[in-house]
Amino acid sequence: MADRDDAHDTDHVSAMATPINLIMLFLFVLMIYLKLRPTPAVVLPKRKPTVFQTFTPRTLLPFNGVADTPVYLAVNGRVFDVSVGRNFYGPGGPYANFAGRDASRGLACGSFDESMLTKDLDGPLDTLQGLGAEESDALRGWEERFQEKYLVVGKLVPVGSPEAGR
Repeated sequence: MADRDDAHDTDHVSAMATPINLIMLFLFVLMIYLKLRPTPAVVLPKRKPTVFQTFTPRTLLPFNGVADTPVYLAVNGRVFDVSVGRNFYGPGGPYANFAGRDASRGLACGSFDESMLTKDLDGPLDTLQGLGAEESDALRGWEERFQEKYLVVGKLVPVGSPEAGR
């Protein structure tokens, strides 16, 4: 009778230790381990804090992405840090001629020509006179897109403006 109870216990244990039950036990233990294991702390990239600045066309020009400088461009008087889009706005990118410049007229007109950029960096800012309704709408669209994607780091003012000295 004792042999029969031992055999019954052995059959019961072997019935519990089926391959599927062992796999499920292993997966259960693995899930618990993955849930409870320590995770490394998140390390944010080291980046110099950005301070809102006032730029003139001449002081904006060095921010063209050359020699690993940040890439800034101005749209409608706001200066955006587009460094995360360096492959588009930095050297060699399709919008590279806008880097470090006021890109408003070129974006409004859908043109990458140098003629769209202000030639006299010490002269007045482009007032965007002569833009039609369609071009003005395009410029607003670009400005909204930039506000959604990029950080505003300053504003563009003409040389000689009281704000230019700050």
